[in-house]
Amino acid sequence: MEEYEKPADKATLVGVTLKGEDRGRSQRLLDELERLAASLGFTAAEKILVSVDELKPRYLLGSGKAEEIAARAAEAEAEYIIFDNELSPSQQRNWETMTGLCVIDRHEVILEIFAARAQTREAALQVGLARMEYSLPRLTRAWTHLSRQRGGMRGTRDKGETQLETDRRVVLKKIAGMKKELEQVKVHRTVMRSRRDSRAVPTAALVGYTNAGKSSLMKALTGSDVLIEDKLFATLDPATRQMALPGGAVLLLHDTVGFIRNLPHDLVEAFSSTLEEVVLSDFLILVLDASDPEVSEHRTTCREVLAGLGVGDKPVVTVLNKTDRMEDPRITAFLNAEGDHAVSLSARTGEGLSELTALLETTVFDGVPVREFHIPHSRLDLASLARRTGRVITENYEDSILRMTAQVPAACFAHLKEFVRS
Repeated sequence: MEEYEKPADKATLVGVTLKGEDRGRSQRLLDELERLAASLGFTAAEKILVSVDELKPRYLLGSGKAEEIAARAAEAEAEYIIFDNELSPSQQRNWETMTGLCVIDRHEVILEIFAARAQTREAALQVGLARMEYSLPRLTRAWTHLSRQRGGMRGTRDKGETQLETDRRVVLKKIAGMKKELEQVKVHRTVMRSRRDSRAVPTAALVGYTNAGKSSLMKALTGSDVLIEDKLFATLDPATRQMALPGGAVLLLHDTVGFIRNLPHDLVEAFSSTLEEVVLSDFLILVLDASDPEVSEHRTTCREVLAGLGVGDKPVVTVLNKTDRMEDPRITAFLNAEGDHAVSLSARTGEGLSELTALLETTVFDGVPVREFHIPHSRLDLASLARRTGRVITENYEDSILRMTAQVPAACFAHLKEFVRS
């Protein structure tokens, strides 16, 4: 991943909240915007939270307050103004005309982070499509887009090499091309998934608020080499790894893009490849950062996103991660609230991992009946499948069959059902 060597750009961060709304929550969102901006190399010259009676069409807020913010940004020598609220194309143009600065919003900041972090061709296409569709109604802006050079990365403000932002016809052609290529990638991914699913291995999707430690947990559970950084949206690409459960069965773990409050809807759709794993998995592992004072609100955000995906009723194992950074009484209170399907741990130190793996095994086989199978010696490959994906209780070899008592997940049972005995 390319790092920016130029000095950090100074930005004035602005949040607008309606009177009567929770000002504390708005301030926390503005603080989160500061972290998002820092991920792109911005430094906050000032953070301004404005309360208004109603949102205005020209500047989002009143002209007098807009002029005040413009003056404060000029005094702070800021090069950018970044809004936590989403701005319409006309509002962005109005702000840029008045201030002479580049004015962007949370939506565009997240787009830029995704563009900088996407590694695979699929992720790059998905982000590129979202950015093109975002830029299309904004082609007449003075600052059409942050990423005008260096392969789509945020750079200088000089004339871009392709000028897609100034040519609507070319942008539309580019969008059509990206959609076509994404369909081809999707077909390839479907083929790869069908091959994986044919193995009849149970699956779980790691979900959680961005930077909660999902990738660290995957590495701790599987020993795999996955990208781990202390940044928002450090990794965006789908990752699937295999882990062994205590009884010998195998579980596939799918990492997914981290959730965040006010995540642009077009990016939720853009990363359908990772979110599809959530829909298709047998159960979910919700990873929360125990050390974050807003952990309860993050849990609520994640639950809302999952409900929006139609998977709110899937079994969920809650993992309270980074407990090495917080005090025990708070951990106990949180776990009591979550119930039996929760565990506290530290992916960094390894404390609590054995409790999690035991809970994962319990979840995999929860509600799976114990069945007896009479497997012919000619089909001992199915016995191996049962050992690999299920929980074997007894095995006895007889003259022509292997008598096996086991719990096997539904995908495995589909291969063994003709040999079941009541």
